[in-house]
Amino acid sequence: MIDSGRPVKDIRIEKDTPIEKIFDELSQSGGFESVNLSDGLDILSSMISDEKCLRFVSFVGAVISTGLRGIIKDMIKNKWFDVAITTCGALDHDIARHFSDYKEGSFTMDDKELLDQNIHRLGNVLVPMESYGPIIEEKIQMFLEEEYKKGIKEMSTASICKMIGKNLGEDSFLYWAFKNDVDVVVPGIMDGAVGSQIWLFTQKHSDFKLNLTEDANLLSGLIFKAEKSGALMIGGGISKHHTLWWNQYREGLDYAFYITTAQEFDGSLSGALVREAISWGKVTQKARQATLHAEVTTILPFIYAALLAKLKG
Repeated sequence: MIDSGRPVKDIRIEKDTPIEKIFDELSQSGGFESVNLSDGLDILSSMISDEKCLRFVSFVGAVISTGLRGIIKDMIKNKWFDVAITTCGALDHDIARHFSDYKEGSFTMDDKELLDQNIHRLGNVLVPMESYGPIIEEKIQMFLEEEYKKGIKEMSTASICKMIGKNLGEDSFLYWAFKNDVDVVVPGIMDGAVGSQIWLFTQKHSDFKLNLTEDANLLSGLIFKAEKSGALMIGGGISKHHTLWWNQYREGLDYAFYITTAQEFDGSLSGALVREAISWGKVTQKARQATLHAEVTTILPFIYAALLAKLKG
């Protein structure tokens, strides 16, 4: 016999209702995605509060081109995570936005006209050419040259990220990762402007090496010692998969919350619900886990605000 569960309750919000109470209301509403949103808040608050937990955050680079950069920066500043796994685009945008400005645009702009004006379009964000390529080229070549003159001729992606972070400022997520000793790993670092600049640097310095296996040593050293592990995964792709992949070596994540707009019907990793990872041993059978289908730049600021209130309590 199927357990019919709790009765669906109407959501009640008063003018002075605290944000965390609204999330509690969602948990009993029977709403289609609202229950996953409420569950996600509980999972994250438990994960962040669990002193035995090795905490991951993974995210796609595109969100760093938007104002969500500030939320990701603040979560790392708050020391909520021990490891960040992301794409090269996140490094590109963090550098570019520290030294210049992106502009507001729209999804419907004329891309031929934008090209004539030397403007790149990333969704509804406009990236002036002078704010991106030349700045990243100048800064990465300068940062690498400084390290090379110190005798450093081999770096992992984690050490590349620390190098960048120490040269940026308080608006940067890489800066706070450096300051708080949060390891940032970029498994696909060659797929972006920073990666291209590393390659160009090796053309002038043939004895300089990028050592990806050192990132594996770093992650394995953390994973194998972890009593528990958990992850907030923002978008899919290589960032999500690398987080899941390494956690299979300790029989899976104990906490997992995934936010995505992708669908599972095409069999993609980005569309796969967290529970699919249980079958691979990447999430434990008893894990607290949820998948929320939502656009992250819209929803994560509200989750962050609720977390601030909940964790303070």
